[in-house]
Amino acid sequence: MTIRIVTDSTCDLPADLVAAYGITVVPVYLNVGTESYLEGRDISREQFYENLYSYPTYPTTAAPAVGAFTAVYEQITVEGASAILSIHVAANLSNVINAARLGAEAANSAPVTLFDSQQITAGSGLLIMQAAEAAAAGQSVAEIVAMLETAVSHTYVFGIIETLESLRRSGRVNWAEFGIGSLLQIKPVMMIRQGIISVQAKVRTYKRARQHVLNLVEELRPFTKLAVIHVHAAQAAADLYEMAAHLFPVEQPPLILEITPAIGTHLGLGAVGFACIVKSET
Repeated sequence: MTIRIVTDSTCDLPADLVAAYGITVVPVYLNVGTESYLEGRDISREQFYENLYSYPTYPTTAAPAVGAFTAVYEQITVEGASAILSIHVAANLSNVINAARLGAEAANSAPVTLFDSQQITAGSGLLIMQAAEAAAAGQSVAEIVAMLETAVSHTYVFGIIETLESLRRSGRVNWAEFGIGSLLQIKPVMMIRQGIISVQAKVRTYKRARQHVLNLVEELRPFTKLAVIHVHAAQAAADLYEMAAHLFPVEQPPLILEITPAIGTHLGLGAVGFACIVKSET
């Protein structure tokens, strides 16, 4: 059986890993005023982030068209896929998996199994890496899905929000939760787990926020996978990695990943943190 994995561009997997595992990435839309861009194809991350706060209308995001998924499923079937595992950003935070479901229903393709990662950015990406490794090792779709269902509860994304402005503009988090924080310049430490966004701390300084997120991650070790993530903040990410280098699995090359604009537009420039899968005791 040849299993092919499909995902969307919010997963933040680097191009070399996507190519190595034959993963197909369907781009989401970035909407700037009346213009729509396919993420990673029509506009570069650098160009988008450099202009993020100067766009006359703050950007929004949208799921890929249903037809884009149909076309992908049919194409990889032609290429030899006998089964397709389509893994996507958290369903309660995005409409992507619904578009994928409708696309699968319309496709004349190999059987498509949909999986809700219940995560964003590299939280999804690390789960997809784990699924791709299992597929390469010869596991069945059912075995991979069972593994993912267990791994989801052990997967976390932690982030320090540098500015609350993007959260306010995007409307993805209740502004009442952060209104006083904006006045006091508080740096919230946020966690995403099993599709739920929660505030772990509200800290006055970036230095304290960074130490807090490090403490949270350190308490969870050991990891099967770990990555540093950032929104157009390469130096801050490099500094965070230096402080956390001892936490990375020795068998895993260090992963420092820039968060895609589809997520970064909501988190805001300067956000930095971790994505991880905690090693299960079983």
